[in-house]
Amino acid sequence: MIGKVIAGRYRLESRLGEGGMGVVYRARHVLIDRVVALKVIRPDLRSERHLREWMVREARAANRVDHAHIVQIHDIGETDDGSLFLVMEYLTGVSLASQIAKGPMPVPRAVDILEQMCAALARAHDLGVVHRDLKADNIMLTVRAGRPDFVKILDFGLAALAHAPRLAPKGAVFGTPEYMSPEQARGEDATPLSDLYALGVLFFEMLTGKLPFRSRDRDELLRMQREQPPPKPSSLREGVPEHADRIVLRLLEKDPARRFRDAHHLAEELKALQRSLPQTAWDAHVADAPVPAPPPPPPAHSPGVGEWTERAALLTRAVARAFPSGRTPEDVARAVQQLWEVASRAARLEGELAIHQKRLEAIERRGRALRADVGRKVEDLSEEQSRLLREAAEERERIRRLSQVLQRAQATHREARRRFDELPPSETDPDRFRRAALRLADAEAEARAIERLIADHERRAAARERVAADLREQVRQLRNQLSRYSEALEKDLQAGREHIARRVREALEYERTFDGSQALLLRRLRGRPECRELLDELTTGSNRAQAAEPVESGERAAAGAR
Repeated sequence: MIGKVIAGRYRLESRLGEGGMGVVYRARHVLIDRVVALKVIRPDLRSERHLREWMVREARAANRVDHAHIVQIHDIGETDDGSLFLVMEYLTGVSLASQIAKGPMPVPRAVDILEQMCAALARAHDLGVVHRDLKADNIMLTVRAGRPDFVKILDFGLAALAHAPRLAPKGAVFGTPEYMSPEQARGEDATPLSDLYALGVLFFEMLTGKLPFRSRDRDELLRMQREQPPPKPSSLREGVPEHADRIVLRLLEKDPARRFRDAHHLAEELKALQRSLPQTAWDAHVADAPVPAPPPPPPAHSPGVGEWTERAALLTRAVARAFPSGRTPEDVARAVQQLWEVASRAARLEGELAIHQKRLEAIERRGRALRADVGRKVEDLSEEQSRLLREAAEERERIRRLSQVLQRAQATHREARRRFDELPPSETDPDRFRRAALRLADAEAEARAIERLIADHERRAAARERVAADLREQVRQLRNQLSRYSEALEKDLQAGREHIARRVREALEYERTFDGSQALLLRRLRGRPECRELLDELTTGSNRAQAAEPVESGERAAAGAR
């Protein structure tokens, strides 16, 4: 596969790794020299048309999230042999799993990483996208603009494919038991609160270097996720703040309703925990960040279309020197003619492709700007909605407690009424009558006061719920707007990509024809002393661009290593 051009636009350069979903390659766009990670999905999924279509929708939905801490998907398509592929941004860094393997992390570093993951999940959940399989292997730590431990979450939305029953006989994995929520362990669908549970496992793991539940038996591990309470991180490692303990244990609640309401709620708690940590701890945290990896090497040099004319001219002159009488062999004359024809066609095609690529990039920029704008609006509205619903829930909790007090007050009132009514009509003791009347009045007044308090809390709760419902409707409209605009943009992008892919295949055919004609001429002209000067110039021009590139690449790699 190395060197193969996928979909007419991505040349595979090296194999990066392999997982349950397929093989990942480093690839380069043949037109814009953009380095990407290209995942070719397992070949055995070729016949699963409904799953493939579903997966495309899922990947596109995940891409609409457009968050800095979620890996960006550039392209989705099929290879010439019908395999599905995803094109993602190319990342250099280390996995969170590799960092946890070194032992417990400093608390500030763990909180910093978790806060970034939380921000990404808040945006995704607001837009209706659930990860479903968060784990340490799916978290990449990179360096961005000098900022260490910049989080990137991988494989958003792709894990649900593994739950398809038709794939079970083929050895599909139904999730990662160590990170699965109790509801997922029971076979229920994953929800945003399931992602929060996985964050609790990751936070526990970063703080202690261990998983909260460990067993070699999968069924036993799933039982533990469903039933067994987790230990406190501070019981396994000294120095873990009590606030961090509370956050972990709440995230790992078996009942989803007892976890944080949503990622916005969790973010507030994490920010409060961050503020409570000493500044010296944050300074030490920076030193623990991974060293950035060097960038990918530059592509091997191949002559551009602009050089083809120069090469054709040099080879034409060499042919004229080799055959001065004009009796040029037919195959040589045909090869020279092909050089000029192909160079001319390729030059026109290169200009056309440049125009189409600029249009495509403009559509991509417009799409990213739209997703970012709508995403920020949805996030702001959802954050406010989350706050209002939490305040409404607090009011409802006060109502519940006051209702219990009211029941006791009403019971006291009924008892006071009974005693007052049981006084005989001939009661002659005015003090006794007055005390009974006062008890009745006080009990009635207390019950009425509690009823007024309950009504006041009910009004406040209802008001917050009304505003939250209005915000929810605004979010729904924005999500629908984003979906409509994204679908239209994706259609334009797909049409543009397909057009470019067809023309790039044509350009690659020109390249093969040019290289074949050039190779034939070089074979026929080598060994002729009268052509040596021109052939040397041809070789020198070919190598000139290569001479500087290894030095530049070496300097970048050395800088990255430093």
